[in-house]
Amino acid sequence: MRTLTFLGTGTSVGVPMVGCDCAVCASTDPRNHRYRCAVLIRTDFGNILIDTPPELRLQLLRAKVQIVHAVLYTHAHADHMYGMDDLRPIPRLLGGPVPLYCTNEVERQLRRSFAYAFSPEAEIQPMGYLPKLTFRNITEAPFTVLEECITPIPLEHAHFNVFGFRIGNLAYCTDVNKIPKESMKRLEGVEILILDALRFRPHPAHFCVDEALEVIDRLQPAKAYLTHISHDIEHEATSKTLPPNVEIAYDGLCFPF
Repeated sequence: MRTLTFLGTGTSVGVPMVGCDCAVCASTDPRNHRYRCAVLIRTDFGNILIDTPPELRLQLLRAKVQIVHAVLYTHAHADHMYGMDDLRPIPRLLGGPVPLYCTNEVERQLRRSFAYAFSPEAEIQPMGYLPKLTFRNITEAPFTVLEECITPIPLEHAHFNVFGFRIGNLAYCTDVNKIPKESMKRLEGVEILILDALRFRPHPAHFCVDEALEVIDRLQPAKAYLTHISHDIEHEATSKTLPPNVEIAYDGLCFPF
């Protein structure tokens, strides 16, 4: 049995947004409080984390996650990478480095941003002092993590390269404004689709709500969840306007698949 937990469902600045007093940012509904995007997939063989956003420590504590066995990265943007140092306690629990599955582009950016973790001195530091990590390069070819077959879904995010991931009957596609034809084929037959839906107005790098709903209508999943959500979208009011098989994801939402 697998489960997926939304650790964060917000856009790059999170919700509430600093300096904003709009109705959503001021809302007392916890479903309108959104950390930056990440999900945790619990499997019979361990926990797979997708992305390491800036609030990662808080997200893992809130979801009562004791250990992470592997990390998948969607792309090399700060809101999906810059909590990587919060993995520092994990190698001591694993008994070895945390495997990071990512493209060469993501690896280069992580090495630049966290140079201290990859210096010669880092090799001799005890576990817990610095992150202990090992890279596993991924391409468009399917790969295996913790006995799970992972199929990368190449996505367009303005002029940036992004991977979505398909695991069994579920696909997670954040940060996307166009799905190439060949990638749509990789999504055929998906039963649960998690898809970027930033706001109501069109955006040059993200699907808006209507665009996300068009993709969902084409693929016809039994269930779809919208994520990477800005403060333009109020949870309760927007939920009432969506088709029966579509929900707005919120931090802490968990389901089996």
